[in-house]
Amino acid sequence: MGELLAEVMRPRAGMSLREPGIFRGPYPSGAPGIFIDTVARLGHSAAIASAVGDDDFGACILERLRTDGVNTDCVEAVPGKSTGVAFVAYLKDGSRRFLFHWDGTPAVMGRVPDAARAEGARYFHVMGCSLMANDAFRDRVFEAVEMFAARGARISFDPNIRFELLQGRAADSIAGPVLRRCSLLFPGEKELALLSGKAHADEGARALFDAFPLELIVLKRGPRGCTLMTRGESVDVPAFRVREKDPTGAGDCFDAGFICGQLEGKDSVASARLAAAAGALNAQAFGPMEGRISPSSVAALLKRG
Repeated sequence: MGELLAEVMRPRAGMSLREPGIFRGPYPSGAPGIFIDTVARLGHSAAIASAVGDDDFGACILERLRTDGVNTDCVEAVPGKSTGVAFVAYLKDGSRRFLFHWDGTPAVMGRVPDAARAEGARYFHVMGCSLMANDAFRDRVFEAVEMFAARGARISFDPNIRFELLQGRAADSIAGPVLRRCSLLFPGEKELALLSGKAHADEGARALFDAFPLELIVLKRGPRGCTLMTRGESVDVPAFRVREKDPTGAGDCFDAGFICGQLEGKDSVASARLAAAAGALNAQAFGPMEGRISPSSVAALLKRG
């Protein structure tokens, strides 16, 4: 459950959002949308609760999700409202600048699914960015977390903190209700430090394991791969070396790949390699969910090693 957005992007690094210039898009996007689309492309049952506007951007998003196999029965096309939009620019140092137009749009109007939808669900995934737009939507996501967890779904959580959206709020106050139900956590290094209050990753992981019922922390380190952290050990898994065109969405695809690995009965290391392959394939294409991700393309990259 989370936001669906149309993404409009500067085509190359160093083009500010402050000046007139060329954009590319619209691309179907929103971190939850990228995640769930990847799950479907990897051959697993997938659905999302969200909303879009009854407009061309909304149609663009829904067509992509449905074509790729995502169940959109819980996505409402809201009449008279415009689909949420994110504008993205890349700075010369490799960082990104986001400008979101989503509060007051259907992106944050998604409703909690009926309880029957939760029956049989094995995972319910939350992105931290979905908790930052407004209080009402955040509360509905929390309600959905409780409903799915009560019916046996494991809760997975990518804090995915957009620092430009924090607006002075403490990250743990936003994420706490999800962490209290969370089994799998997918933080980046800065997010782990922010959530735990600890500068060192090992100390941060211990603090979170002590505070919450986590089973596994998958610490994402970008091109350096990831570290699988349990209460007793840590294991590093390298990334795949590919020619990167656009890192947008790679972390969301990574999350999806890892959970698909778990659904397929793989151990955590094999799941992390599947995740790394999905993220790498997405980074090879321009656009947030434009990578050529499929069971066969992932298998080919895994075979290449």
